[in-house]
Amino acid sequence: MIESSRRAPVARRRFLTALAGLGFIWAASAHSAEMLVHVHGLAYSADGKTLMVPSHHGLAIYERGKWRKAPGLQHDYMGYSATRERIYSSGHPAPGSGLANPFGLIRSKDGGRTWDKLGLEGETDFHQLAAGWNTNAIYIWNPAPSSRMKKAGLHYTLNDGLVWRAAAAAGLSGEPQALAVHPDNPATVAVSTAEGVFLSRDHGARFIPVARGVQGLALHFDLDGKRLWLGSFAADAAHLSRIDLETRMIEPAPTPHWGRDAVSYVAQNPVSRAEYAIATFGRSVFLSRDAGRTWAQIADRGRVR
Repeated sequence: MIESSRRAPVARRRFLTALAGLGFIWAASAHSAEMLVHVHGLAYSADGKTLMVPSHHGLAIYERGKWRKAPGLQHDYMGYSATRERIYSSGHPAPGSGLANPFGLIRSKDGGRTWDKLGLEGETDFHQLAAGWNTNAIYIWNPAPSSRMKKAGLHYTLNDGLVWRAAAAAGLSGEPQALAVHPDNPATVAVSTAEGVFLSRDHGARFIPVARGVQGLALHFDLDGKRLWLGSFAADAAHLSRIDLETRMIEPAPTPHWGRDAVSYVAQNPVSRAEYAIATFGRSVFLSRDAGRTWAQIADRGRVR
């Protein structure tokens, strides 16, 4: 399986089924050499020195050309999203930790060493979660009604979960597979679905399509807020592209030689902004230091280099 053992959203399950028919799916083995059993996110630390890869069994760290496991309990982090000041996540605690399962929404102010509970523990696991780099605005796709959210669907908070607001999401078509929040404008959020990519500038009240006819899989706003990176699947092939938010022009981006795979996450280094990382459904990770023109592989199907 590529996703967590918990059930993936319906649209993503359909995508994985389609990839399986084309030979895109790999089985994750239990070999100890495979540090990335699953990949549940991708983010840089605020100082740009560390690439964080949350996995099914804890957090993998890439720093100074080497991989290591983060110390502490090996939680199953989901919806992992970093901002300039904080890290937000959801997911499931490590066996024997005694923590409520699922996490609901949690927050770290010290790079993931310790975590604060922000509510909904024991109730909700947010697979689709994204936060604004400079604003800490958090958007989630709520899978089911809960004590804090009376219905399923898109919600957001501007105060770390103290108050949640439901978004009308008018114009959004298809089940969300990825979210991205503008780095500076908390009202701007992008959502990718099986039917395309949609953009809202009013806290998700209304969406307009910025890419049609593709299945959007991964989304990431450039930290200057001018472009939106898109990992997608269309015409029986996987693609990586960038959408200019002013002109809405879609520019194909060079892709590494990854074989039969597809992008699941994109991240940009906040200090060295020409550096990007991408993770794939096949549990490979690639690094570019020239704004995505060329890529070097640093993990191959879960095995680190």
